[in-house]
Amino acid sequence: QLQLVESGGGLVQPGGSLKLSCTASGFTLASYAVSWFLQAPGKEREAVSCISRVGNFRKYVDSVKGRFNISRDNAKNTVTLQMNSLKPGDTGVYFCASREAYYFCSGYKSGAYVQWGQGTQVTVSS
Repeated sequence: QLQLVESGGGLVQPGGSLKLSCTASGFTLASYAVSWFLQAPGKEREAVSCISRVGNFRKYVDSVKGRFNISRDNAKNTVTLQMNSLKPGDTGVYFCASREAYYFCSGYKSGAYVQWGQGTQVTVSS
């Protein structure tokens, strides 16, 4: 019954914005580092942003740096990914994942993340 649920995806034009939310149920997200992954068509699932459990340390992959912002509201058990200036290359399924740690940001193939959401589709197209 422990799960993460992503929401906020959709269709947006290039240059537009979306806000994705990752909400935990059944556990307290404040004790977990959280990462956002992108599964782009035909590409490996890759972490695009990570945040420490109190939000003081944040990481972004180079391709989204300056355009995306990760934040968290532990009182709401939620981590958000604000995506601005979206490009077609941002298209894909976005997943959030967590691990009980102060900070954790690893690859999908590590198998180290404990909780995964079901994903939310983001399509950037004219």
